[in-house]
Amino acid sequence: MFQEFGPDARELLGVVAFFPQGIDENNVDWLFPTIPNGIYIFDKFCVLSLTSRSNGFITMLAPLRDYLSPDDPKLSPLLCAVKERYFIRMSVDLNPNESDFKETQWIISEDTNVEHLLDVFTAINANSDDVWDACGKFMTHLDYHKPWLTLLGPKIEGLPDSHRHKSRCLRWLAALFGSTGNHMERERLLRYALKLERERGSDIGVACILWRLSSVNWDMGHYDEGVQLAREGLEIHERLGDMVGQVQCLIGLAWLFRKQKQLDAAEEAASRAINLLPETGYQFLVCDSHRVLGNIYQSKGEIEKAFHHLEAALEIASSFDWCGQLPEVHISLAMLFLGEDRLDNAHVHAERAKLHAVNDPYCLGQATMLQASVWLTQHKLEEARSEFLRATEIFERLGASRAMEGCKGVIHRLDRLIASGKSREFFYA
Repeated sequence: MFQEFGPDARELLGVVAFFPQGIDENNVDWLFPTIPNGIYIFDKFCVLSLTSRSNGFITMLAPLRDYLSPDDPKLSPLLCAVKERYFIRMSVDLNPNESDFKETQWIISEDTNVEHLLDVFTAINANSDDVWDACGKFMTHLDYHKPWLTLLGPKIEGLPDSHRHKSRCLRWLAALFGSTGNHMERERLLRYALKLERERGSDIGVACILWRLSSVNWDMGHYDEGVQLAREGLEIHERLGDMVGQVQCLIGLAWLFRKQKQLDAAEEAASRAINLLPETGYQFLVCDSHRVLGNIYQSKGEIEKAFHHLEAALEIASSFDWCGQLPEVHISLAMLFLGEDRLDNAHVHAERAKLHAVNDPYCLGQATMLQASVWLTQHKLEEARSEFLRATEIFERLGASRAMEGCKGVIHRLDRLIASGKSREFFYA
């Protein structure tokens, strides 16, 4: 029976054995375009108990995997062809402004397979531009859709400084650390990448990293240094005539100025960002500009203007259902309603933020903390403690020690308050 499947049968089994998750049964025709009867062959493999189906994937038991997996993956023509199919799929420019952006979410279900593929082929050929280009793209997919710390990090840092993909891979690795709340590691990697770009004399590379570093300083509370970095990046982007880079730096400055309570300067920077953008396109940046303006006007006490801009941001983000933006907008609205003591509305937006942050653990932790604050304001101490505990668990899994310790401190105070039977006011005292 096995011989009837043709000359590709043995290599098909080798491909299934190679991938930790097996093969997505919906991708058989896409992965193996030269094998027109692929589904039929896999059905027969299942009959022979060579493969099985589990959660939409065609896989096999460990003893068979060990026996059938290729000894030298680069000598398996079919596996190399599959590798190229994955690389092509990851080469898509991730542009949140495009309507087909959501299609790139395929990485959520196949991240383990792709990571293993890259882990093996970076070891086989550490000098391959194609492999490292795909590695950088892989991390951009993860950062947008499923942020977690890939095991490829040590390999990236181990590349020679002269490698043309090292700086870009360091940037995206830093972004993953940022998404999981480890901002110290994020800063270290970005400063490493900045050093490489300065040595190469790449103005655009330096400017892009300066913008990212200013964002790190915002997250770490180093606002003065963040402003300095963003201004340096803005000057370079202005000299190069790079509109997108200017907008990104201006939005970063707006957030930093708001934290410094320089609200007029923050408003001016955010307004400049919106005015630079064309009437169509770049909705992701338009959304971000509206969100920061909403927060600025909230700080100014101009609540109607704050609602106007946050509602505009929500309309844009909802129409594309972007990861990252949508839960952040809901968090901003929840905080605005919480400040206005409209607790039912705050509760709704906090819950929606949690719903849309399922693939962004750090944002989910923030939304959970916000929900806990709503419960606390409503004098529901047990519910508040439960939510703070959930947030603590999320931050602990991520290694976000600063946020985790903050939650633990609040839980300790709540425990004392609940045990004493005193009112919520003693908590703030």
